[in-house]
Amino acid sequence: MTRRSEMLELAILGLLHDSPMHGYELRKQVHRVLGTVRAMSYGTLYPRLRLLVERDLIVEVDSPELGRRARITYAVTSAGQERFQQLLAAAGPTAWEDEAFDVHFAFFGRTNRAVRLRILEGRRARLEERLAMFRDNGPGQGPDVDGYAAELHRHGLESAERDVRWVTRLIETERSAGHRGAAQHEE
Repeated sequence: MTRRSEMLELAILGLLHDSPMHGYELRKQVHRVLGTVRAMSYGTLYPRLRLLVERDLIVEVDSPELGRRARITYAVTSAGQERFQQLLAAAGPTAWEDEAFDVHFAFFGRTNRAVRLRILEGRRARLEERLAMFRDNGPGQGPDVDGYAAELHRHGLESAERDVRWVTRLIETERSAGHRGAAQHEE
């Protein structure tokens, strides 16, 4: 399974974990989780839904509407809930990348603290690599330097610095919450 397919599966199972949805509503919610930058067509969504139904991870439920044809609503099964938890727990280096991080982060509320920390620390390492690249590869100086290229570089550098600070704060919060939880169990 490709990384994109796995992220789509994670998003679908996670969203259906909250409540059953029909395809149109699910597509809107998947866009919210994956971001509108990664446009997803119905030609991508419905084949994935059929595959998840075939694998017994979700089920189709007819939801009749007065005066309209029945809409198919999808609901997650217990096997789908287990698969969702497996996908969350198995998060490794791919979860640190731009495309996958947002999806994992969207479901952090249902993710084990140790897994959240692993993802956040990996994400910070990726962001620090990006920050080092920006610092090492500046646009240069002099009259021949394009002002717009320099501005784009400055923006990228500031964005990377901001992202590193944000993830570092999240890591500190996770660690301090873990220490408070451990102290409470000792009492």
